[in-house]
Amino acid sequence: MRSMRLLFVILAVAVALAACGNSGTASNPNSPIIFAWLPNESGSELRDAREAIGAVVSETLGRPVEHRTTTDYLIAVEALANNTAHLGFFGAEAYVQAHDKNDKVIPLVIPSGSDGRLETAVYYSWLAVMRGQEGNYQENGVFKIDNIQGKRFSFVSSSSTSGFRVPSADIVRYFSQQDKWKALTADDLIEGGNGKFFSEVLFGGSHQGSAVNLLSGKVDVAAFCDACVANYVELVEGEANRPGAVYRVLPNADEPFDKFPGAEFVLIASTPVLNAPFVANSSMLSADEIKRLQDALTSDAVANNPKIFATKEEIDAGFKPLFRKTNAERFLVVDDAFFNPIRELR
Repeated sequence: MRSMRLLFVILAVAVALAACGNSGTASNPNSPIIFAWLPNESGSELRDAREAIGAVVSETLGRPVEHRTTTDYLIAVEALANNTAHLGFFGAEAYVQAHDKNDKVIPLVIPSGSDGRLETAVYYSWLAVMRGQEGNYQENGVFKIDNIQGKRFSFVSSSSTSGFRVPSADIVRYFSQQDKWKALTADDLIEGGNGKFFSEVLFGGSHQGSAVNLLSGKVDVAAFCDACVANYVELVEGEANRPGAVYRVLPNADEPFDKFPGAEFVLIASTPVLNAPFVANSSMLSADEIKRLQDALTSDAVANNPKIFATKEEIDAGFKPLFRKTNAERFLVVDDAFFNPIRELR
C-alpha cells in the first residue's frame, strides 16, 4: 500500500512539475528558479512571505522564481531529489530524506535562534490534547505520556521532523522501557488498530492539518510544531513551549483554523528540534550561485527585512510571516553534518 502511494506521489511530481523539465539545470542559467514548499508553508496566507524570499533569490541570481506549493511532503522531497526543483524549505527530516535520495541536495541556510546563534536554532515539537483532557496525562501534577497508548493519534507526515521523526523517537524511547513495549519501533506507530500501540492513527498532511485533526475531535492526541501554528493561535496560560501551556485559536484565524475560533488545547509534551533549513540542489545551481545565495541570505539586509523576519508592527498590521523578529534572528550557513542528530533518531 505504501509502495503504491509512493508511486502515485512520484507520478504526481512528474505531472505537477513537468513544466520544469531539465531546463533548470546549472547549464541553463537563464531559466526560472523552481522553489518547492512543504504543505505547511503552502497556504495562501503565506504568499507574501514566500514572495519576499523569492525576491531575494531572483535579485541575487538575476533569474525569475516560480513557487511550487504542495499538498504532500513527498511531492516536495521528490522535486528536489529528482532534479525538478532548485530550492526548497524543508524540515530536517525531509532534508535528510531528500539528501539520501540525491546527495546533490544540500543545506543552504537555516534561521538562527532569537540571539542570532546556531546553538539556539530550535523550534518545538508538541504533543497536544484538548483543554479539559489534560488531567488524563498527569501524575501528581506532572505531565506524563503513559496514557497516550491506546488513544487516537495524529502525526503530520512520515517525512516530518517535528510531526513524526522526533515525537515517534520520543514515544519509542519512553515506552520501550516497559516490558510490554520493549520491541516497539517507529514503524509500529504508523498504523492503529487492535493489538497496535494506538487505536487509530491519522496523518494531517501538514502541521496545520494535524492540529485540526485534534480540534475537530478526530483524535485524542496530536503531534505538530509551534512554528507552523504560530499564525493561528495565542498563548493564554502557562509558559510557551512547556507542558501545561494552554493555546487558544485566534478569533480571526485563517483556514483551516477558521472553523474553531476560541478552541483551546494544552501541551502534554514539548521537545526542541533543529530549525528547518532552506535547501538547494547543487546539480541544478552552480557553486557560484549557491555561494551568492548564501551571502545574500545571511546579509544584514535580509536579517532586517520585515517581510522576511517580521516585526511585531508588520504582524499587527496583518502580515503572516514565515519567521519573526524578536531580537537578533538571521539566517546562518550550515553543512550536512549539522543534521546528523536527526539521522541518529532513526
